[in-house]
Amino acid sequence: MALVSALTLLVGLGAGVLLGRPSYPGDTSVDAGFARDMGSHHAQAVDMAMMIHAATGDPELRSVAVDIGLTQQGQLGVMHAWLDTWGLSPTGSQPQMVWMAGHDHGGSAGPHQLRPDGLMPGMATSAELARLRQATGKAKEILFLQYMIRHHEAGIAMAEVAVERGSRPEVRDLAQRIVDGQQSELGVLLAFLQKRGARPLPS
Repeated sequence: MALVSALTLLVGLGAGVLLGRPSYPGDTSVDAGFARDMGSHHAQAVDMAMMIHAATGDPELRSVAVDIGLTQQGQLGVMHAWLDTWGLSPTGSQPQMVWMAGHDHGGSAGPHQLRPDGLMPGMATSAELARLRQATGKAKEILFLQYMIRHHEAGIAMAEVAVERGSRPEVRDLAQRIVDGQQSELGVLLAFLQKRGARPLPS
């Protein structure tokens, strides 16, 4: 009886230890995929925002660029911290966007599909970024607005999947804040673009 009681106690203690361990998302989870891919997405947006902030003479556009840059840099830091806490690498074992599989919203390429050039939807190519760096004046502002509008539209689609399918409440919360914030910014960016007599790029 003493032996049985001791074994029962050990089993109970072992179960308590296991239950007390935090349950973190795995390498192939939606949470990890979102953190990695949205982090990469945000990094490019920050770069573009800093480019136009240094070049534009429009104080309103400069203010929006600062807001985008600071907000997305802060969110990027949060997502990197998640991966570190979860014991996951910044890159992962799966291709980009796989975590979004099954969530097409129409069009020639679903939001989880990489483009033919291998980039995530909404991302500017190396040639486009070079063009943005080299442009000046109104032409630079138009390019920035066109690229950032396209960037936001794709980012919103990514975040909406994380809101729906993320397992961690902090992931769903940040994803919803990204959706809300970028939807609001889209209206401002579109107004700036219209003011300059230009139209958004095709999706």
